[in-house]
Amino acid sequence: MGDLVIRPAEPDDVGALAEALGQAEFFAEQLAMQANGRGILLTAWKNGQPKGDVYLRLEPAEEPEIRHYLPDVPLLTHLEVLPGDRNRGIGTKLIKAAERLLHDLKYRWVALAVEVTNVDASRLYRRLGYRSWNRSPVICYTWLANGRERRPEICNVLVKRLDARQ
Repeated sequence: MGDLVIRPAEPDDVGALAEALGQAEFFAEQLAMQANGRGILLTAWKNGQPKGDVYLRLEPAEEPEIRHYLPDVPLLTHLEVLPGDRNRGIGTKLIKAAERLLHDLKYRWVALAVEVTNVDASRLYRRLGYRSWNRSPVICYTWLANGRERRPEICNVLVKRLDARQ
C-alpha cells in the first residue's frame, strides 16, 4: 500500500476530488482562490486516490469578529477525510502539513472555527495544541455536502501559535 502524499491541489484534481468527496463547485472555487493567492487547498492522496483535504484561507476572514480580533491570521477551514479513512491519522497529517506550510510562509498564528457540537473535531484540535480565543462563539458559514450551498453554524474559534517544531 502506498504512502500518504499531502500536496496543494492542482486544477486537474477537481474531478477526482469531486468524485471522492462530492462538492465539485466547492473545489473549483477553492482552486480559483488558490490561483489568485487567496488560499491553499491541501489534499491528501493515497495510491492516487484523494483521502481528504483542508483549505488554508490566507485572505481576511468572512466573519467580522475573526477579522477584527485576528487580523492577518490565516484560517484552517473545511478539514475533511473520507468516512472510511477517518481515525487513521490523515486529518492530523493534513493539519500538521498546513501548519508547517504556514510557518514557512512566515505566519506566526493560525486559527480555525469548529461547530460547537462537533466534539470529535474539537478534541482533535485541542490535542494538536489549539486553544480557545477566550471570546464568544461566532456565526460561521459552512459548505453543505452538495458543495453549492452554505449554512450558518455557531462555532468556537481556536488559535495556535506556530513555531519551528511544527
